Amino acid sequence: MAIREIRLFGDPVLRTVCEPILKIDDGVRALVADLCDTVAFDGRAGLASTQIGYTQRAFSLHIDGEVSYVLNPEIVALEGDPVPTGEGCLSVPELWFEVMRHPRATVRGIDLDGAEVVISGEGLLAQALQHECDHLDGKLYLSRLDRETRGEAMRRIRTASWF
Repeated sequence: MAIREIRLFGDPVLRTVCEPILKIDDGVRALVADLCDTVAFDGRAGLASTQIGYTQRAFSLHIDGEVSYVLNPEIVALEGDPVPTGEGCLSVPELWFEVMRHPRATVRGIDLDGAEVVISGEGLLAQALQHECDHLDGKLYLSRLDRETRGEAMRRIRTASWF
């Protein structure tokens, strides 16, 4: 459908806890198309609905050259002890920090036909599943940083050209 502008840190929609999708209609189909079109660029691993201004519970992924999506995703399993993982975010451009993430994650949701979708993975996929579900719960990865690192992140945001 369309490539949407990415909402940046400071936009209140990024702090919104998303509502579940109760009815799959043309609006939801358009949202999925926009999510998939907007994530399908090199360097983009995932995109949550809030990042393009929507508050319905959906995200898209772009892992290993494949674009996919999940409606109403919920993390159903996190495996392994959390490990420091380098992470950035399209809504907080140019910043990269170590975040504690589980090495394996499983998300369950539905597709546009209402069929159950289960995605499990490790590495970048596990990280993206956790990161995008955080977005849908109104959290940015910055909230997972320790106090000192979060302070550094905020200083760098305040001086960023995009802020």
